[in-house]
Amino acid sequence: MTLVKFNNGLKNTSANPFFSDVFDSLINDSFLSDKLIARVPAVNIAETENEFHVELAVPGLKKEDFKINLDKNVLSVSAEKKAENVEEGKKFSKREYSYNSFVRSFTLPESADQSKIDADYADGILKLTIAKKEEAKFQSREIAVK
Repeated sequence: MTLVKFNNGLKNTSANPFFSDVFDSLINDSFLSDKLIARVPAVNIAETENEFHVELAVPGLKKEDFKINLDKNVLSVSAEKKAENVEEGKKFSKREYSYNSFVRSFTLPESADQSKIDADYADGILKLTIAKKEEAKFQSREIAVK
């Protein structure tokens, strides 16, 4: 998956570069653009002798918010969180909705044991541990010279 920085398409469209830079900064730093940009969690992927480790930074969620699916050799992690706050005053009602979701997919290598995948969520980090097949584990041995 390739991550692409948000580009609002306004760069170099103005005859006045100062106006373009100020306008671009205003759009990129505004409250609205922050809500419009899809959030993709940061990920760390590591490999040891016996397993693969995938860690996603997803603070503010509960373990019940996650869905982890394996389809053929593609492991998909998704989450969805909806929040609704209602405040009622004298003659008005105020509602604020919040909705966040993401999907990240990873193609597993042939050396991954698809029957041995574990997931753990603690302190805002979702950790996936994927065991390697026995034949894929590095085996060390000494070769005798004849």
